[in-house]
Amino acid sequence: MKSLFRYMANYKKECILGPLFKLLEASFELLVPLVMAAVIDVGIQNRDVPYIWRMCLLMAALGVVGLVCSITAQYFAAKASVGVAAKLRRALFAHIQELSFSDMDTAGTSTLITRMTSDINQVQNGLNLALRLLLRSPFVVFGAMVMAFTIDVPAALIFVVAIPLLAVVVFGVMLWTMPRYKRVQAGLDKLLGTTRENLTGVRVVRAFGREEAEVQEFERENDALTRLQVHVGRVSALMNPVTYVLINLATVVLLWVGALRVDTGLLTQGAVVALLNYMSQILVELIKLANLIISITRALACAGRVQTVLDTPSTMEFPQQVRGPVETGARVVFQNVGLTYRGAGAPSLEGVNLSAAPGETIGVIGGTGSGKSSLVHLIPRFYDATQGAVLVDGRNVRDYPLEELRSKVGVVPQQAMLFTGTIRENLRWGKPDATDQELWQALEIAQAREFVEQKPGGLDEPVAQGGKNFSGGQRQRLTIARALVRRPEILILDDSASALDFATDLKLRRAIRKMEGGPTVFLVSQRAASLLHADKILVLDDGVVAGVGTHQELLENCQVYREIYQSQFQREGESA
Repeated sequence: MKSLFRYMANYKKECILGPLFKLLEASFELLVPLVMAAVIDVGIQNRDVPYIWRMCLLMAALGVVGLVCSITAQYFAAKASVGVAAKLRRALFAHIQELSFSDMDTAGTSTLITRMTSDINQVQNGLNLALRLLLRSPFVVFGAMVMAFTIDVPAALIFVVAIPLLAVVVFGVMLWTMPRYKRVQAGLDKLLGTTRENLTGVRVVRAFGREEAEVQEFERENDALTRLQVHVGRVSALMNPVTYVLINLATVVLLWVGALRVDTGLLTQGAVVALLNYMSQILVELIKLANLIISITRALACAGRVQTVLDTPSTMEFPQQVRGPVETGARVVFQNVGLTYRGAGAPSLEGVNLSAAPGETIGVIGGTGSGKSSLVHLIPRFYDATQGAVLVDGRNVRDYPLEELRSKVGVVPQQAMLFTGTIRENLRWGKPDATDQELWQALEIAQAREFVEQKPGGLDEPVAQGGKNFSGGQRQRLTIARALVRRPEILILDDSASALDFATDLKLRRAIRKMEGGPTVFLVSQRAASLLHADKILVLDDGVVAGVGTHQELLENCQVYREIYQSQFQREGESA
């Protein structure tokens, strides 16, 4: 909640004026029953028609002024709540961008999406209602009781008994429902995760004929969430009828007491009507307050969930300035590097030592789960080594500011991801001010120029979400071109040519080697053929270095590499 209050500080005027105008509206509303009592006791009893008209005009004026105050309060409340939600959403998104890969893995994508959408929307609605009604409803309830005492003390004692009973009901339901609304939001997280996974892997689901099973899984989780929501909703729904019963009982007692006091001449008929109006006002406001409490309960639960993410510190800190001198020599050095993922039972990498000179091509190969991607992810600090050190230009990667380190590295991940927009916009992710000539040059190196030129829009060809309007090989080449546009000193190709045929893969590797001021290339691949001409090949086996050397050296000295090579080639010496 402290973050919410911090963002509300930017809307101090709105947060003050909104409730203030609502209190003004409530003040005018509290005067209406007194005017009505005067109409009955003076105007009607004395048959004074002009007086009745004056009082009616006064009531109309009170209504108009109250309406203006209400609209003004709504404007300020909406401005504050929408503004706070927008700032909170921006802050949450910015904080998520600062989280490390480990933090993101722990939190979960579906959970973060729920925080950004459903939770913040609930906070916005709760804040809007709170600014308009949180002060108004109690003010009217206690104001009506005070006004009742000015009319008749014995009759007003009924209010003194009814209001605490109603408060017990309202706050009792609130205390019971608050923790359960947190469970509802957690269930929504889980359901969203299932839905997201299903939609992302829809092709696999259909390929294996799992539609019915996925529907049953969704229905199971949806039914569980529905049962919890219904359970909480039933208790919340008790609030309105219970408050109605208590108010109606109080009204019956008030009519009985009022009738007796009117009969004895201690109370006028107009005063009884005014007391009934005040009781009705209390009823309406307590109904509003009951619904407000439910909304605020949800908002508080959601605000707490948002706050949990905002309070999650990034496990990866970057200095503001470069620490230590830049050294010449090896471009990238791994010094006894180990990596254990958060919550993992065993290390993914152990004792890795490797040196890569400027312009060298380092091949990385190994079986599935051997730690190939984990190794190259340490260079741009997607993850931090839990043992040893990774050096870039002789400096520990922990000593680089984020922008400077990432500007040296171009990464092409395993999953070719493009973003909605155009080819030009996607390529300029690597260099926002890149010229068309630089874009075409990067496309040519990535072996993508030919198919881009054939597109009707060329560089301005639309790209659908995720690049779904391109084939897998086209997406991979475009992501490679995106990394090449920035002319990185270190280029990481993380199994990013798996969808390319051998001929295109070979042309790509040759074009990269011929680049002016050639980058140090880390080429992760399952294909031994893609690494034959690498300057060094690092062979990983279950997170441990099984061998380092050229293709020929590894064939002679590394059994793991020899088995991989021979499994992919029918006869020794065959190459792509």
